[in-house]
Amino acid sequence: MVEAVLIDLFSLPANLQNNLQDLLCNMLGTIEECSSIAAPLVYVMCSQTEQGKRNDEQELLPALKDFQALKKSLEVVRALTTAAALYSIKQRLDEKDLSTIKIILPAFRRDLMKVYIAQLFTAVYQFEFEDLQMVSDCNNLLIAEPQPEGQALSTQDVELITREIQMYLQSLPNLKGELAILRSSLIPDGIFLHGFTTRTGGISYIPTLSSCNLFSSSKRRDPQAVVKENLRRLANAAGFNPETFHRVKTDHGNAVCIIGKTEPNSYDGIVTNQKGITIAAPGADCIPVLFADPVRKVCGAAHSGWKGTLSGVSMATVNAMVSEYGCNVKDILVVLGPSVGPCCYKLPQESAEKFHRIDPKCVRLFDSESPYIDLRRATRILLETGGILPKNIQDDSVTDQNQNITFCTACHPDKFYSHFRDGTNFGTQIGFISIKD
Repeated sequence: MVEAVLIDLFSLPANLQNNLQDLLCNMLGTIEECSSIAAPLVYVMCSQTEQGKRNDEQELLPALKDFQALKKSLEVVRALTTAAALYSIKQRLDEKDLSTIKIILPAFRRDLMKVYIAQLFTAVYQFEFEDLQMVSDCNNLLIAEPQPEGQALSTQDVELITREIQMYLQSLPNLKGELAILRSSLIPDGIFLHGFTTRTGGISYIPTLSSCNLFSSSKRRDPQAVVKENLRRLANAAGFNPETFHRVKTDHGNAVCIIGKTEPNSYDGIVTNQKGITIAAPGADCIPVLFADPVRKVCGAAHSGWKGTLSGVSMATVNAMVSEYGCNVKDILVVLGPSVGPCCYKLPQESAEKFHRIDPKCVRLFDSESPYIDLRRATRILLETGGILPKNIQDDSVTDQNQNITFCTACHPDKFYSHFRDGTNFGTQIGFISIKD
């Protein structure tokens, strides 16, 4: 069922756009007659020049007089670029949690619009298209039957659209304050560049994703283009090159990627000895774990959720550093980033038993239906068992809490994202590290 209709008039001649009341009459009648809902939201997308600003509400009153059902649900969105107009409409759709959209547009704009949609939306949204064509006098509009797909846009056209989107997103202000990065005193900053992100300083606007969300998926509303812009802002603030950035492809397992070798299809650990390459692991309750060997000048990152913790992803990352680069396990420093704490995180009894076998102190209220789990303690125990020196592990057990960066993500909604707290449409922070040139 269509929840909203977008009428794309962006590319029509200015004299035609300026006469919206005549232009929209036939269109609104068709929408009102054919709509499967009583009063669908209708967004009319038009271009705007500095000289072309006008009162859209007053201008549309004559056209709306016969469409009372639509009058309160129609909005004209004017912008200087297609990217700006479409992104503004996306914000309105997201505010109302709408996902099914019909786009009515000139046939020659269809392939172009699909490129914009592919970059500004995710698979959460469903689009259907109807072609719009003008009759000879250019004063009325008719809906035409869908036309066969035309030739694909050229690479140059796609690049121009991509650049337009990038420039628009770069112009947007930071939300929720300035970008903030947490750093560990354990990792020597003369050798490594590293940090853990918080949720501030990006452009993601959906409440559970705002504002510096650093992960996009088919199940969330934040598109890759927005995440890429958030990463660009992080890279500028932290001082790394976003073009040489590698994030783990999470599978909640213990596979490890060695930079420079064949990349696995999925992996939760990553290591390198190459300078200038930034590697990263996400976390939104799961632990982003960073590894640094200042002797061999090797670094690593791992994503450790409850499954990854049990499968030993952190020691798998350590073992990769030892086997690939000759690191001594006693030289490796390990920092656990912001993650859900034992104060908040619960698992079913069956899963809790596995943590209880690591150490009974990893589980609180063990006899309950859903005991509390300490992922960090379990990670530390497994690391120490594998040979990492206790003093070389930084987590929430640090004596000086002013040095603590392993905050509970669920307890700090102003600073961190949390899947446990926010549900399926959650944002993601990361831990990142690189070897300085």
